[in-house]
Amino acid sequence: MSPDVRAPRSESLRSVRIQVTTLGDLLLGAADRYPDSAALILPGQRMTYGELAERAIRRARSLQALGVQPREHVGLLLPTSLEFVELLFAIALCGAVAVPMNARYRHNELAYVIENGDLVTVFTTDRIAEQVNFVERLNRALPELGGAQDPRRLSLAAAPRLRNLVLLGDAQPHGFLTQGEFEALAQDSSEDRVHESRLRVRLRDIALMLYTSGTTSNPKGCLITHEAMVRNSIALGRHRYGLGHEDVFWSPLPIFHIAAILPLCAIFDVGGVYATMPYFEAGAALRMLAAEQVTATYPCFVTIMSDLIHHPDFPKTDLSRIRLMNSNFAVQPRGIADAMLKAMPDTLYVGTFGMTETAGTVTTSRLDDPLQERITRLGRPLPGLELRILDSATGCDAPTGARGEVLVRGYSTLEGYYKDAEKTARALDAEGWFHTGDIGSLDAAGTVMFHGRLKDMLKVGGENVAAAEIEACLQRHPAVKLAQVVGVPDQRLVEVPAAFIERHAHIPVTPEELIEFCRREIAGFKVPRHVRFVTEWPMSTSKIQKFRLRDQLLAELGLSGA
Repeated sequence: MSPDVRAPRSESLRSVRIQVTTLGDLLLGAADRYPDSAALILPGQRMTYGELAERAIRRARSLQALGVQPREHVGLLLPTSLEFVELLFAIALCGAVAVPMNARYRHNELAYVIENGDLVTVFTTDRIAEQVNFVERLNRALPELGGAQDPRRLSLAAAPRLRNLVLLGDAQPHGFLTQGEFEALAQDSSEDRVHESRLRVRLRDIALMLYTSGTTSNPKGCLITHEAMVRNSIALGRHRYGLGHEDVFWSPLPIFHIAAILPLCAIFDVGGVYATMPYFEAGAALRMLAAEQVTATYPCFVTIMSDLIHHPDFPKTDLSRIRLMNSNFAVQPRGIADAMLKAMPDTLYVGTFGMTETAGTVTTSRLDDPLQERITRLGRPLPGLELRILDSATGCDAPTGARGEVLVRGYSTLEGYYKDAEKTARALDAEGWFHTGDIGSLDAAGTVMFHGRLKDMLKVGGENVAAAEIEACLQRHPAVKLAQVVGVPDQRLVEVPAAFIERHAHIPVTPEELIEFCRREIAGFKVPRHVRFVTEWPMSTSKIQKFRLRDQLLAELGLSGA
């Protein structure tokens, strides 16, 4: 074993103490202890804890001068960047709610989140990220913006709560408050006012509203408290992974994703370094892993793992300092595990199960679990969380090894879905159990395995996608009478959408035209990869049997349904 690799620490519940704070104080506490230590590293950029705290407080002053009040919702339509992190903590310091927005959303998806989420301010950038122009996309989402008279006081029928859009960068398009104008506002609000707001925040106040796809056509706003986010990060990083101040924790996932915010908070708890990148590219990632002497990684998803091991630089990159990797080999193609185990035999590989509604991780391996268990299962619940497997037929716990719905209970579950009491009531029962809609099983050792979804959901490259959302999009096309979407296996993305279409007889359309239509309307990962036309649907007594559609396509494509 390399001398730089620390031995695993066994988790002892007797030694775990409940320590939790607000998101804002998580940063300030780290800055108090390690003001001159690096907090954030991006390619060509780095920032210390002291610098980050200072910038977050200044941005909080500008937010308050702009009129943002405690518990109001502030949107972040930004790629992974220093600015995103500064604003995330600035919003928390004000006692407001941060609403990270998927940077791949199309204009209609953005319009929905801005209106449904009651956003009062949205931050974006004039930088073109992965060929996405956010200014153009927001103008399409908010057509009235072109006629706005005062960017400080917008009045848009489509988004009645929205007061302003703040544009980071040098551009000055109509309807947006410029970066210079926003930053100048800090002089109109004192730092003491920020701290007054910070000290009034309660642990069970909402810190984040994260939109996630559900079984309906529109995403749902998950309400995550300060306690849920911070305490779950501490349980994962400090208690389960044994992270410390000397660690560099790398995650290539988009910053608006729960699987990026969780490791960010986990490493901030111990004053270590969070390393990331604006967008994932395997060659750049390998260079960063080596140059920054990364010790822990959170790649998680098959697309990232596959790109890393198949890059020509992978065999010659020194990855010996990586002691820990959240690899999820149990749900990855076997070839990925073989390549990683061969290249980095001293690394501790762990599996993880979690979701947005639980502030990220629910279960993960212990570092002293046997290797075979860590690469074939998804671990045990974090300290303080409970997990059950429910047999839906009996309403009782499923026997050991049997499959059923995964239920989770504890400090980290969502408070509810924003403005949707009906969905909240279905998801959270009277005893506090969150019904995940995922199918899982528990073995005799108490480790969990994921087997699929009860909900009509797809998991495309790590992104949750509702079949109903894609169906609703397709059915907006004039040639489509009815659309049904299923998931089919994909070597790179795990699962991709496939659409079955019943056409209106009098309107001709091709599969390529429908795919292109979707590409204009919804994010790229939601666009169907296969389109098939049907004239008759396989039916039960009252419902279309999607499994028969899927089986039919799998047979045609020569794919396994496993």
